[in-house]
Amino acid sequence: MNASMEKRIAAADLPEKTRNELRKYLGDRSVTEAQFKRILDRVVREYQNTRIEACEAVGIVAAQSIGEPGTQMTMRTFHYAGVAEINVTLGLPRLIEIMDARKAPSTPTMTIHLKPEYAQDRDRAREVSWQIEAAPLHEFGDITIDMENMQVVVQLNTAVCNKRKIGVETIVENAPKKIRDRRHYRDFDCEVHADRALLLFIPKDRESYQNLFQLAEHVRNVIVQGIDDIERVVVRKEEGEYILYTEGSNLKDVFEVDGVETSGTRSNNISEIADVLGIEAARNSIIDEALSTLAEQGILVDVRHLMLVADMMCMDGEVKQIGRHGIAGEKESVLSRAAFEVTVNHLLDAAVANEVDELNGVTENIIVGQPIQLGTGDVKLIAKPLTQGD
Repeated sequence: MNASMEKRIAAADLPEKTRNELRKYLGDRSVTEAQFKRILDRVVREYQNTRIEACEAVGIVAAQSIGEPGTQMTMRTFHYAGVAEINVTLGLPRLIEIMDARKAPSTPTMTIHLKPEYAQDRDRAREVSWQIEAAPLHEFGDITIDMENMQVVVQLNTAVCNKRKIGVETIVENAPKKIRDRRHYRDFDCEVHADRALLLFIPKDRESYQNLFQLAEHVRNVIVQGIDDIERVVVRKEEGEYILYTEGSNLKDVFEVDGVETSGTRSNNISEIADVLGIEAARNSIIDEALSTLAEQGILVDVRHLMLVADMMCMDGEVKQIGRHGIAGEKESVLSRAAFEVTVNHLLDAAVANEVDELNGVTENIIVGQPIQLGTGDVKLIAKPLTQGD
């Protein structure tokens, strides 16, 4: 039976993923050959029914399928507490962010999965979170302004350092370097007393109190542990394993932290995904983010419509927005570009450049009053002239 069924599966006009699903039944003794044949015939029939007809205007159908239920979405632009008390943008504002291919979302977040040995142990999961969450210097000790000697005194608390698994030497080395490199403030000298866990920051201009207070502000807020872009990390247990949710996103640096399971970690920053993991990952992220945003509002859209939009946004190897600075502004047709936005500019530029419109698309044919070249409009009837003998 298995051999004959394998031949039928191989011969069936089905996607490879569906074939692999069907192959799982081959070793199942509870399924008879006749039952398997019925299952296969039904799957093939359903697949044929879901295929798009030739010349179907899929772009218009996809636009209507997403746009019509999109009008029912909430217009709330404020954020409310989503997963694990982390604020997330939802509804229409989030969908607009995705379609506009914004460089940074208004509320960047990450869901970080951990390797098995870390995911089962809360203490180890908390240690990973300390490596990720940005911790400023004032969390590791007392910072005082010594106005008599014109200096900022940092007395580190070794107990806190030990608890958070970071050495005093690392902090005294990182703090001055980070102020210069990340905060771009260089008007100070630094004295290090690692044996006493003491740091002295002295402004170069020792006559100005303003400089002293400015330096103190930089010292308080310099990040000495964790990743600068990630403001907060929440550890939460779900389905028997600990998962980290973050406020802020930095895929590249998070992937380098010990204990992070890179394959399960996600970010809602599509531009960052494209830079770190490539255009295919960004395409999948657009589909997933749009689908989950719509589903959260109780709107069900066939994933194929969103796949079409994601394909259009990513087909040139970079994530482009739908609007005039992306896909709509780069169309071949002059009339189609002009119909979208800044009409006069497009027509003037096209006239200067002596562009020709071939009238192949939907928009431009509607503008000039012709049938569109899709559906029945795609079929051309050619009449052969009658000759004398006919």
